[in-house]
Amino acid sequence: MFKFSKNNSKNGFTLIELLVVIAIIGILASVILASLNSARAKSRDAKRLMDLRQVKNALEMYYTDNGSYPGPGGWWGTCSSFGSKSTSGATGYIPNLAPTYISVLPLDPGQPLNSCNNYLYQSSGPNDYMFLIYGSVEGTVPDSLKRPSWPLEKDYALYAGAGSTY
Repeated sequence: MFKFSKNNSKNGFTLIELLVVIAIIGILASVILASLNSARAKSRDAKRLMDLRQVKNALEMYYTDNGSYPGPGGWWGTCSSFGSKSTSGATGYIPNLAPTYISVLPLDPGQPLNSCNNYLYQSSGPNDYMFLIYGSVEGTVPDSLKRPSWPLEKDYALYAGAGSTY
């Protein structure tokens, strides 16, 4: 049998030990949250690039079927400055592309619907267009996707024909 002596100190943690453990947990949590935010930004950029490829494929299928790209004239997008267009049908920000060639026109994953940092489309003729992911890219824009007229802006740009003149 064990004998307990009367002069044993109380078992437990001191206040200092508890505060040290709480501080360490707080530091670890802040490091993890910072890493998570960086991963989220990279994920949104990957989604934007995937959207760019899907719209390009849909535009090329449209061109194959119709002999021209959809041509609304000026810039079209979902924000009020660019026409407040929808994501499908004849009034979509790329008219008549969705739902026939793509199920629905994509929206920027990191922006609210009416934000003007969003996806924009313009065509000035039957053989050219520009699709722009405007002002919302969070990482580094590859040179092949930079908009030539504004190379420092956070845009992904996709051109066909004479689109580089926009």
